Amino acid sequence: MSDYDTYTSPLATRNASKQMLTLWSPRHKFNTWRRIWLAVAEAQHEMGLPVSREQVEELRAVVSRAGGITDAEMKAAEKYERELRHDVMAHVHALGDSCPRAKGIIHLGMTSQDVVCNADLLLLSDAVTLITHKCVRLLGTLAEQAIRHSRTPTLGFTHYQPAQPVTVGRRCAMWCVDLHQCTERLRHLEYQMRFRGLRGATGTQASFLSLFAGRTEPIDRTERLLIERLGANCAANAAADGEARTREPEAYLAYAVTGQTYPRVVDTFILADLASTASVLHKIATDIRLLCNRKEIDEPFEDKQIGSSAMPYKRNPMRCERICGLTRFVMNLVGNAYDTAATQWLERTLDDSSNRRLSLPEAFLALDGALDLMHNVASGLVVHEAMVRKNLMAELPFMATENILMACVKLGGDRQEYHEHIRAHAQAAGLRVKQEGQDNDLLERLKADKHFWSAARGGPLSAELDWDGVLDPMKYIGRSVEQTERFIKDVVEPLREQYAEALKGLGGSEVRV
Repeated sequence: MSDYDTYTSPLATRNASKQMLTLWSPRHKFNTWRRIWLAVAEAQHEMGLPVSREQVEELRAVVSRAGGITDAEMKAAEKYERELRHDVMAHVHALGDSCPRAKGIIHLGMTSQDVVCNADLLLLSDAVTLITHKCVRLLGTLAEQAIRHSRTPTLGFTHYQPAQPVTVGRRCAMWCVDLHQCTERLRHLEYQMRFRGLRGATGTQASFLSLFAGRTEPIDRTERLLIERLGANCAANAAADGEARTREPEAYLAYAVTGQTYPRVVDTFILADLASTASVLHKIATDIRLLCNRKEIDEPFEDKQIGSSAMPYKRNPMRCERICGLTRFVMNLVGNAYDTAATQWLERTLDDSSNRRLSLPEAFLALDGALDLMHNVASGLVVHEAMVRKNLMAELPFMATENILMACVKLGGDRQEYHEHIRAHAQAAGLRVKQEGQDNDLLERLKADKHFWSAARGGPLSAELDWDGVLDPMKYIGRSVEQTERFIKDVVEPLREQYAEALKGLGGSEVRV
């Protein structure tokens, strides 16, 4: 049987980045387990438990070698699990086979969740950080488009009906505002991550109390050494979070009280923030799809790319459509976390495990893929300015009617009388567009109406109307330019600068397939 004979997730083959796939890989997870066992053994040796230096050194040599757990050790653990029906103990045995002198002290005093939960929190913290970095990268890319097109007037829409003009750049800035809100939530989430710590079977630390003969100080010290040795983002972030310090005692780099697992409500915060970010990407992608239909914007399109198998002329917004599909998937995963948190009977039930193995990694993988796709789209976004202007000018006469009315009044006209004249012509022009498929001729109708002529031409107005000035699109965009440039300068650029080093390691915006 080949790899082509079994199901593989499209998240792995088509969407998620190598970075995110590596982060959620079995090897990375089991290497993290081993790091925890090593850190606990080192701490227990320091605290005077019967864990010898030789045992610690043997364990360290195996855990710290390049690449970590080997394929042979992975297969050995799989064999043990088929026999034992317990994944953690399977890996305890497999690790013990590789360091026989240390075998007897691996997992000393610990329960499975002392390993699994701390490892999960490490992985989740790293995954949130990666997603945050990609959000910042996308913010920067959208900001570049916002500045590039900050002075390009375009038709605004409310109810998906033509409305007061904005600019192409301001619309990009509006996307940035939404994404920035989600990025700030993710950054806050990073700072709130904690360890479960070393708590034993039901979270009471009874096994550790027994190991240390009733002394509590060495228990706290062992837990603190574990956290320090892992060098986790969650620990570092917690230590640096001044706001958190006002809410929690300094010692609480781990959750203060737990059952057998870390509080599953934490997963609801994570998936909810991922879902919020997904909703923003869905909205941006949808906006682009709508504008593609109007021929105002196109996503990148390669030389040999096929838009439709049947219609060769098509240039479908397939990347944005994929983004919408992936983000919809992420948004619908959040319910799993709420259900799991709500049904953790008393100190814990195991139904959380099989669900979390799916919902948490897949949420990150799908959102990671969507962010990469959106970065690719934003980087190569094509704005057809001539079409943007054409569509705007087709509707601008309707938008300009209030300004025309005010100008007529200033030149001596009666407001109510001219309102009726303009209304009648506007309705007629609208019917011409909708029923006859003709161009908007409102301006020509008004110019031909003697009511809008100056006295010198036989009309009632004191002077000629400035028709060109009335139809200058820049007069109708309000503070679009100022709002855009201020937000990018004051909010996006400082954030982008703050993450400059982190963004260097993200790679490009290439679409995998």
